Amino acid sequence: MKRGTGSSRMRYADKLEHQHELDLWGEYCGFLSLSPEKFNRIQERLMEEQIRVWSESGLGQRILKGKKPRSIREFREMVPLTRYEDYADVLLNRRVDMLPAPPVIWLETTWEGGRHPVKTAPYTQDMIEALNNNMLAIVTLASSSEPNESLLRNGDRMLFGLAPLPYVTGLFPHVLEKEIDFRFLPPVRQANAMSFGQRNKEGFKMGLETGIDGFFGMTSVIAYMTEQFINSASGEKKGTSSGKMRRVSPRMALRFLKAKRTCEKEGRHMVPGDVFSLKTLVCAGTDTRCYKDFLGEAWGITPHEIFAGTEMSLLCTETNSHDGMVFFPDSCFPEFIPEEESLRSQRDPSYQPRTLLLSELQDGHDYELVITSLKGGAFARYRVGDMFRCVHLNGDSTTGLPLVQYVDRINNVIDIAGFTRITENSINDAIRLSRLPITSCTAAKEWEKGRRPYLHLYLEIDPESVDSAAVSVQVLREHLKVYFKFMDTDYDDLEKMLGIDPLRITVLKCGSFQHCREELGEDIPAINPGKYVINKLMSYGTIQRR
Repeated sequence: MKRGTGSSRMRYADKLEHQHELDLWGEYCGFLSLSPEKFNRIQERLMEEQIRVWSESGLGQRILKGKKPRSIREFREMVPLTRYEDYADVLLNRRVDMLPAPPVIWLETTWEGGRHPVKTAPYTQDMIEALNNNMLAIVTLASSSEPNESLLRNGDRMLFGLAPLPYVTGLFPHVLEKEIDFRFLPPVRQANAMSFGQRNKEGFKMGLETGIDGFFGMTSVIAYMTEQFINSASGEKKGTSSGKMRRVSPRMALRFLKAKRTCEKEGRHMVPGDVFSLKTLVCAGTDTRCYKDFLGEAWGITPHEIFAGTEMSLLCTETNSHDGMVFFPDSCFPEFIPEEESLRSQRDPSYQPRTLLLSELQDGHDYELVITSLKGGAFARYRVGDMFRCVHLNGDSTTGLPLVQYVDRINNVIDIAGFTRITENSINDAIRLSRLPITSCTAAKEWEKGRRPYLHLYLEIDPESVDSAAVSVQVLREHLKVYFKFMDTDYDDLEKMLGIDPLRITVLKCGSFQHCREELGEDIPAINPGKYVINKLMSYGTIQRR
């Protein structure tokens, strides 16, 4: 498996110009041709190097308590499953002296709303180089109709709708800017001075003027921009019409006129695919599967899904078949907790679940992801909090490697559109601060028309409270929204940036939770109790509070 490093280093831009003479696909996507055995050997070699440096570090010794694993098997036996709490004092204080290797950059991500605002993660130079190569592999895969035939060209207009630095996706445009002569919308330096919302709006406006050749973005952001385009082009948005588009180049104006005539003939709304001919559409985010069909129809191109995270870097990418994602061999060493073991450990935090290796997964089963960083990273047997499904253990026509599908966050976290992570703590804090007379509550992640996700609270109101009669659903929503936004700025961004108001409330009859607990013989989970429990609660009756 060749990768683009070393003395023969040539920019990707130059390789694009000579792709018929160079094995561009083999250099960046050759790992797809690896047998599972060769893939495992690469992982094992990198893991053995990581075990050595991590075990000798201050962080490693603190977790190992003096033990020294000599193999991957001993490492898995000696190192307990970890969470961010096990690293927080070292990483939040940026204790470089405790790390396996010196970092060149520190990245951040949301932890848990207001209670724990951020998590930080160190990246070594070797980790950055792996991310660079894997990003170029994604560019090659997502823009190739067949191996060694990339559709991208230098000068293509590239729109980015990904979270900026210090999030890991903020590295992506910097990687591509160094490697490829794209025209970024807006330019990277200009974008760095803007808020996330501003750069998305300005980039799309520029795309309307000049055209768009490629789109990399959070799936929920791409979906929002797509809906805005459709509404604006059809005149559904106040003060807009298909004839009142922002100024455009003559070439784009002609495209809009042709698209308008075609849509009028066919009696349908204009969609972006009528105007733009994308060469690549790369999507990342927790709710990608909810939007992929919509985006594919709207843009006329199959979205290419990837998965990345601050603690794990670039982890997975789809192949050209779009049947599932494969793991990059040099990003992390993955382990997997079977779903039933994951649920048991959520109910009993003292329980240590067993893990499986990638080669031990079963088709159709769901697993909680556990990762160990490679190339001098900090995390060991770290529970990321994400669920994956094994789709094809033996691969498909494009690869012999296992194919997986991202499912969602683990059961006790509700992630909406990749922006906010709602937990039992955040819901309890919002209820406590609001002083509303709520006696019992459970929350579920549900989907509007099978696509847009939302947070649904099922709750009871104290009938003895002096304020109970005045507590309407509208009052509940407005009060709780204030405190969710106060504690979690990412929740506020859902409405400001994506126009999403994710909160739904159903008020149950008094005693519903008690009756349900007695029937089930167990407590009702505060987060995602499951459809059976929700239906059982609803069966006791609801209260209409206007």
